[in-house]
Amino acid sequence: MTDYSDDPHTLDANALAGMLEEVFGSEMTHRESQCAHCGNRAPVGTFRVYDMNGPGVVLRCSTCTEIVIRIVRRPDGGFLVDAAGATYE
Repeated sequence: MTDYSDDPHTLDANALAGMLEEVFGSEMTHRESQCAHCGNRAPVGTFRVYDMNGPGVVLRCSTCTEIVIRIVRRPDGGFLVDAAGATYE
């Protein structure tokens, strides 16, 4: 398991607030989510984001660093979203 908390290239998901609102249609950083890997419940804004300059973004759990959500912007302006790492009860 990689510890991203001290990595200067990571940000918390608050840096993606605009994109998350565009994807999900509402403000998401304060919404609680649960990591499917470790069960951590935390606001989406606490997820760790690594390298926002790539073709997509990966949001990782702030506790176990596993991938929770992947978002890629398509050429037509839409998004591809994989939230397989999140679970909701």
